[in-house]
Amino acid sequence: MGADGPTRGALTGVRVIELADEQAEYCGLTLAGLGADVIKVEPPGGSSTRRIGPFYQDREDPERSLFFWQYNRGKRSIVLDLRQRDDRERFRSLVATADVLLESTPGGELQALGLGADALMKEFPTLIVARTSPFGDDGPWAGFKGSDLVHLALGGVMMNCGYDPAPGGAYDLPPIAPQMWHAYHVAGEQLSVAIIAALLYRWRTGKGQYLSCAVHEAVAKSTEVDLMTWVMRRSLVQRQTCRHAREGVTPHPSIVHTKDGRWVMANLGTRPGDTAQLAGLMEKYGMEAGLDPEKATVPTSGRFVPGTGPSTQKRDHVMEAVQRFVRAFTYENIPWREAQEAGMLWAPLRKPHENAMDPHWLARQSCADVEHPELGRSFRYATSKWLATRTSWSVGRRAPLLNEDAKTVVRPRQRDVPLISAKARPPVNEGLSPHGKPFPLGKIRILDFTWFLASAGGTRFLAAFGAESIKVELKSHPDTRMAAMAPVGGRAARDAATGPLRGVTDPDMGGQFNNKNPGKRGISLNVRHPKGLEIARRLVAMSDIVAEGFSPGVLDNWGLGYDALRAIKPDIIYVQQSGMGAKGTYGRFRTVGPIANSFSGLSEMSGLPEPAMPAGWGYSYLDWMGAYSFALAMLTALLHRERTGEGQWVDASQSEVGLMISGTTILDWSANGRIWSRYGNRSPYKKAAPHNAYPCAGEDRWLAIACFTEAEWRAAAEVAGHPEWVNDTRFTDLTARLKNQDALDAFVASWTKSQDAYQAMLALQRAGVPAGVCQTAGDRCDHDPQLAALKWLTEVTGTKIGRWPLAEVPVKMSESPAYIGGRLDRGAPCYGEDNAYVYGELLGMSSQEIKTLADEGVI
Repeated sequence: MGADGPTRGALTGVRVIELADEQAEYCGLTLAGLGADVIKVEPPGGSSTRRIGPFYQDREDPERSLFFWQYNRGKRSIVLDLRQRDDRERFRSLVATADVLLESTPGGELQALGLGADALMKEFPTLIVARTSPFGDDGPWAGFKGSDLVHLALGGVMMNCGYDPAPGGAYDLPPIAPQMWHAYHVAGEQLSVAIIAALLYRWRTGKGQYLSCAVHEAVAKSTEVDLMTWVMRRSLVQRQTCRHAREGVTPHPSIVHTKDGRWVMANLGTRPGDTAQLAGLMEKYGMEAGLDPEKATVPTSGRFVPGTGPSTQKRDHVMEAVQRFVRAFTYENIPWREAQEAGMLWAPLRKPHENAMDPHWLARQSCADVEHPELGRSFRYATSKWLATRTSWSVGRRAPLLNEDAKTVVRPRQRDVPLISAKARPPVNEGLSPHGKPFPLGKIRILDFTWFLASAGGTRFLAAFGAESIKVELKSHPDTRMAAMAPVGGRAARDAATGPLRGVTDPDMGGQFNNKNPGKRGISLNVRHPKGLEIARRLVAMSDIVAEGFSPGVLDNWGLGYDALRAIKPDIIYVQQSGMGAKGTYGRFRTVGPIANSFSGLSEMSGLPEPAMPAGWGYSYLDWMGAYSFALAMLTALLHRERTGEGQWVDASQSEVGLMISGTTILDWSANGRIWSRYGNRSPYKKAAPHNAYPCAGEDRWLAIACFTEAEWRAAAEVAGHPEWVNDTRFTDLTARLKNQDALDAFVASWTKSQDAYQAMLALQRAGVPAGVCQTAGDRCDHDPQLAALKWLTEVTGTKIGRWPLAEVPVKMSESPAYIGGRLDRGAPCYGEDNAYVYGELLGMSSQEIKTLADEGVI
């Protein structure tokens, strides 16, 4: 690992043809970073994303777009006018050399040109066509216009994110769309995962397939506890400033400002002894006055999802002491590292560029300088999401100049290790999913030590793709089972409910746990016991992947580090997910989702402009994004092993995902010296006005509207019944509207505040205006016909919890569709549910031997 590590990418030898705008360019960047040869086909004049800012030296030019630079690094460019017959033939010739066609063209456009997926796959049977669209190509909203703001609104992200309500409980500020481009990051991560799954299926069968990802569906299932809280108990969550949205607003902040106006996340935590550690830190600095550890009540029972544990409306003496302590320091001097070393969940709310200078990330190659020879300069980019022993992320060349590679892309491909097995054949006698088709993965087994969403959510995807995942838990250290609990009275009570229901307290009946671990087997095992360690080693010998999400060093301490694992099985794949990565200065830091959000810069990025405090995220965004990336790491390692026979160790982190998706801000700092500043719900870089969330009739109802063109603005004014708006000198063109956004927002809000949000959205969309209701989980489940048409939830039965809807993998796969219940066709396992299968059937133990292990505390 590191600078002297491997130079080969997991996708070296793979060719991707990209016909994409901002909806899918992040997916293409990911594939290029993994080593694929990505050829970007651009229309005359260049991709539309060349006109998205910011721009180098603030000069608007297609060759100076930092957005384009960020999302197209490592790709090659050729200009083809697909309206011309000769260029269509050139395009078809390029596709003939490709493994993947990645496209996000308007629906029906390629079909009208004779280049649709069906025609191309008939001509090239091994081709994988991967399509991104705003809402899918079928369904009642298929023709809707999308945008980042509209998708974050309709997908539920915005109703999780924003500021505390005013006294009395009413929200006086709109929900906030976290900046920036996150709808496309969410979709791009999940489409990348599905593409690798399709390559693995093609490896063993020789068959290509069609993949389709609707951005709306991908975003709608990327929130955290709100979805299952509604599904299980018909309860909504409320957004809070820079902390988890939850069923009731809590009075205790999670961020504290320093005396120079910066912010620190300073959580007390939930572990025994955290209060004493805080007292020791404050005593060291002579600031223990007013802190009475005996008054602190820290909930320690059970395993709660971060941000969802028990809370109190009582005065919090400890957090008051923390606030006094932090306010005594400047941002540079706050002793957050000492707090971390004492085991407390503290982190600065960094601005993105501060990570680009951090020796920890530079040593991990998370950021690297890329030369732009035509400018005589190098610029710093976010370039890697993990380290590995046998493969590496490719920094690649800077983004291509327009048509720069027209001559070289037509040359014959260089030979590489095969991408389709010499033994490839159609699946025979293989268990089919409930879809009646094979799973993407064949006989793959995971020894699954993951916990929390960031890692357990990754193995969730592999189970849905057909892997057997054996989830290991220890009773004294269980996974986060206590969130979105099943209702008292079960499914029947939920189906009859008209209001929120009371939840059970049985840890085997957590709805959030059920949603992040379906299709997995579950065993209890004390690896610290010598007999438990021996059992773990036996399971390693029959597994393909060992996956874990503990703090770095835990498996090493158990005797199951990478060297020990590969001594047992030389081609084992060991993939670990931590907050900061195992290698480097911060490897031992204690991290959960909110800490990763803070440290990576994402919390500071989102909210109203300063001097407003950051709104941050209302859930652990990097838990889901980390989970997608974790799944990608496992799948690419599997593909590399299929092609080369090599296993490897992958050291992944949540925070590096945060750096990668903040790359434009890092590049803007490097190129223009500009430090990120928040802009609320506006759109300064892909210019639009109006562009905001506007109040509608009813309590806390909001509508996102985004007008990028003059035609959209004129149509919006007509729908509002105010055609005279377009003649107001403040609003006559986009430049004028951008200068007068406060007045413009007031005009639009004066119309929307009396409107039903859904009726206004439908009227605007019918007129060709991007608009979307800021939907709650209840709205998505009960009132969104497009999600229903996309079959976004799948009913799966758990042994004890019963039958409940779970979030399905959002990418549709024509030949090997995912199924969230996995090969087991079951919800998440109860604690130790599969002990008999694993210890009896797999390891050949008798029932008496299993009982003895239980009596001895081994299982």
